Amino acid sequence: MAAYRYLIVGGGMTADAACRGIRDQDADGSIGVFAAEEHAPYARPPLSKALWTGKDESSVWRGTTDLGVDVHAGQRITSLDLDTRSATDAVGGTHTYERLLLATGGTPRRLPAGDDDVIYFRTLDDFRRLRALAGDGVRIAVIGGGFIGSELAAALATNGCAVTIVFPEHGIGARLFPPALSTFVNEYYGSKRVDVLPEELVEAIGRDGSSVRLTTNAGHVLDADVVVAGLGIVPSTELAEQAGLEVEDGIVVDEYGRAGRRDDVFAAGDVARFPVPALGGSRRVEHEDHANTHGRVVGANMAGGHASYDHLPFFYSDLFELGYEAVGDVDSRQAMVEEWADPNRKGVVAYVDGDGRARGLLLWDVWGKVDAARELIRSEAPVEPAALRRLLD
Repeated sequence: MAAYRYLIVGGGMTADAACRGIRDQDADGSIGVFAAEEHAPYARPPLSKALWTGKDESSVWRGTTDLGVDVHAGQRITSLDLDTRSATDAVGGTHTYERLLLATGGTPRRLPAGDDDVIYFRTLDDFRRLRALAGDGVRIAVIGGGFIGSELAAALATNGCAVTIVFPEHGIGARLFPPALSTFVNEYYGSKRVDVLPEELVEAIGRDGSSVRLTTNAGHVLDADVVVAGLGIVPSTELAEQAGLEVEDGIVVDEYGRAGRRDDVFAAGDVARFPVPALGGSRRVEHEDHANTHGRVVGANMAGGHASYDHLPFFYSDLFELGYEAVGDVDSRQAMVEEWADPNRKGVVAYVDGDGRARGLLLWDVWGKVDAARELIRSEAPVEPAALRRLLD
């Protein structure tokens, strides 16, 4: 049994950021990180970005142990007792704490069949498996046209694979991008020798000799050497539910990261549903910027800080030579105001409410303007074309 001042369940980027936040306030307090993965905390974005362009794998490690943290890799916490402030691991060990952080992240959404033949891409081990299989001429089917699917399709095609991407929406990134931009991205991927199959669902997956055979609802039959899926995640809230904490598509926390109105239990990162003053209501965000900023603020609050989290997280992506940054509620179901310096190549899209106020901004090949975009959202002023043009300058 180990006793910690701070016990963190989860070993991802949020856990590492929380350790840094704790150290901002408490240089010596004992910290225990319990990670289900067999690895210390590492950066996740390079798994679908930089590691495919030649960056060394060693660059992903966060150096959490350098902070004087006990990292228990491959040691899953299976139950909590909030009354005795204790956590039990998968082999029956019990560990006590003064402050607890749930940074459990999420697990990949899965298809109803074909588990053994599909790589559900999320972890370093998933990257290593896929990287070992990828190569010139290798036939790879990517299921999902969202954030991860689009990045993987580009990375794999750049590395010589014969890629087919299958998704139910009309276009790549259709849940984020304006319809015309999403259609353009389809065509752009086609020009990069990616076979794009929009508006199709994979209905069956099975082995056919050495190949994996996929059948879609449109009747397409695809034979692939490798199948990889990027379908988003489901927040890992089981421990919170078992402990009686409030859960609503994530663990509900206040502006300080406290869960269940307790001063000794916190949650942060992908798994947390947190208030967003600039937009109203609450959100759950799965991207790197939020993991790092929320983790650090909540970690500091665990150690005696009292900072409310009012950050508007952003995210970014690289799609061959295309790229973007986005902040706020970027959802193509909203009304949009667009301003393009070069159609589909360089522009700004504002996602607006019924009063014309910006709820989110997509900065398409526009860089270094995230803070200005945040200010436009916080201003609550109706979006004018001139304001978007200033972001293009």
